[in-house]
Amino acid sequence: MSLSEDLAERLLSAIIDGTYPPDAALPPEAELAEQSAVSRLTVREAVKQLRAQNVVRVVRGRGTYVNPPDRWTALEPVVRAASRSAHTSLSQQLIEARRLIENGATELAALRRDETHLAELREHLATMREAADEADTEKFVQADIDFHATVMRATGNLFVPLLFEPFGPLLAEGRRETSAVPRIRVNAIAHHEVVLAALESGDPDKAREAMNAHMNQTAHDYRTHVLKSAE
Repeated sequence: MSLSEDLAERLLSAIIDGTYPPDAALPPEAELAEQSAVSRLTVREAVKQLRAQNVVRVVRGRGTYVNPPDRWTALEPVVRAASRSAHTSLSQQLIEARRLIENGATELAALRRDETHLAELREHLATMREAADEADTEKFVQADIDFHATVMRATGNLFVPLLFEPFGPLLAEGRRETSAVPRIRVNAIAHHEVVLAALESGDPDKAREAMNAHMNQTAHDYRTHVLKSAE
């Protein structure tokens, strides 16, 4: 990592942790250079990187200001910022994002999956069943994540699996919370069985409907078994 990349990362962390909140000004270039023991050129390059992601904006004659996260244009910083927001809102937004991506991906996967993909899906589903019987939440979560990752790969589109890569830690955390509930594990297995059957049939409409039903159940289970129990 170059000096400018390191400084951009440190500034982003300071923005995310609230040291520099939305619409706040970053310290002047000379002050940042002195604080970080780097040249002013390095500071300019770091700020340039943040500007490219629309994390900050430069107001001519006034300075560099932090933009609200909903204006950022790079996924990884947005995910990092979202992870510090209210947990309930984050979980619900993550389910919404999954629905938008996974419904279409499952439809495409029904047309392009091969026997290797189907065999992997059956294996992951079997592991989910075993984990549920053993009440092994970590094993269940990993098998669940692996199932969905296989669906993404089965699209045959190189970009689709990458869409979920920045969400990795958040997906795992969310699944640990829900998969610790026995009733949710039962529901998840039932819906994964339907998704698998739809993919085996090769019917894209059925596959999309099956994944959408799974997302509906996921949202309902979260509201019913997680949110209500926390009240």
